[in-house]
Amino acid sequence: MSQEENNRIKVDVLIIGAGPSGTVAASILKNNGIDVRIVEKEVFPRFVIGESLLPHCMENLKEAGLLDAIEGMNFQKKYGAKFVRNNEVSDFNFSNQFTEGWTYTWQVKRAEFDLALANETQKKGVVIDFNTTVKEVKIHEDGSSEITVIGPDGNNSVIEAKFIVDGSGYGRVLPRLLELEEPSDFPPRTAFFAHLNDRNRPTGVDGNRITIITYSNEVWLWVIPFSDSTTSVGVVGRSELIEKFTGSSAEQYISWLEDVPCLKGRFVKEDILFEPKKIAGYSASVKKLYGKGFVLTGNSTEFLDPVFSSGVTLATESAATAARLITKALKGEEVNWEEDYSAYLKRGVDVFRTFVSTWYDGSLQKIIYTTESNMEMKRQICSVLAGYVWDQKNPFVKQHARAVKALANVLK
Repeated sequence: MSQEENNRIKVDVLIIGAGPSGTVAASILKNNGIDVRIVEKEVFPRFVIGESLLPHCMENLKEAGLLDAIEGMNFQKKYGAKFVRNNEVSDFNFSNQFTEGWTYTWQVKRAEFDLALANETQKKGVVIDFNTTVKEVKIHEDGSSEITVIGPDGNNSVIEAKFIVDGSGYGRVLPRLLELEEPSDFPPRTAFFAHLNDRNRPTGVDGNRITIITYSNEVWLWVIPFSDSTTSVGVVGRSELIEKFTGSSAEQYISWLEDVPCLKGRFVKEDILFEPKKIAGYSASVKKLYGKGFVLTGNSTEFLDPVFSSGVTLATESAATAARLITKALKGEEVNWEEDYSAYLKRGVDVFRTFVSTWYDGSLQKIIYTTESNMEMKRQICSVLAGYVWDQKNPFVKQHARAVKALANVLK
């Protein structure tokens, strides 16, 4: 008998990836008595981007039983967002939104956030195999699978599972192995970012909340303050526009910050805590979100753009939805994956897609920065910015494309 045959593990559900999507799915499945295991190629803590959450994801963290662990982490509370364009300022407070729901969330360093989720998931009895890479996936006619993984010792093991959840994020394991990848219809953009010390942080609310700065229709910056007096700052735009300045990576990065009036002087003498990173061509899509015996969640499904911080919300919502449906399926109940998973998720993704597209064509920016007050519409837009993109009572959800364009057309 081969060593691989000796190293065989049987589980009900194998989850690929121990980020927010994987841990939420695993925790909900475990809470429902499902035997679940996670394989994760990295060793935690590890750096990943996606540091500003949305209130809607709090519901999924609560359902998974992970919320209390995060509440104890002293992360920076996030009660809304500030948009800045030259001398124009527009505030959105989550306490003043259309959809009933959470009125706060957090700004987090993902290394700490993801580690806390993983630790709490392990406390529930879920095994997480870190430093373990998926090598091969065989899906049988009945939907069961054999997944060959390489462990930290370099040896192969085979995991037999009734179902696979791919929460591998940018790793996109199943899309690659099953040839499900599809190019995004969004133009290629680059995010250029780092963390800095922030001794000149503004006092009060402005020093604590996320700020989105419009540099032009095509280029914008995020400023995300953390509770430890450091701040994440990133600039996003078409790849050729981000290469505006010359010099080393750090010199280019500081040149960008110094070229933005409301940031000028704030970071010029501050320590950059790691070499500024560039992620190019980050938008991605897939041919389908599920198949017999597997489901894609989080960034394994589709990633649009960081402008509205939708990543963790879509990750946790897709994970929670998938976990509920898998629980039903394993109990012998009928599941309509097309309607209850694929179509459902796409409805939310399409709302964010509209907001991202109209942000870059200028029409949404026109709405955000308008001085023509319409508080009800602002509350409806605020709910989308809070992640409540499945609330069909909200016109900016139900008829998102028409609502945004119609409002932009009537504004001066």
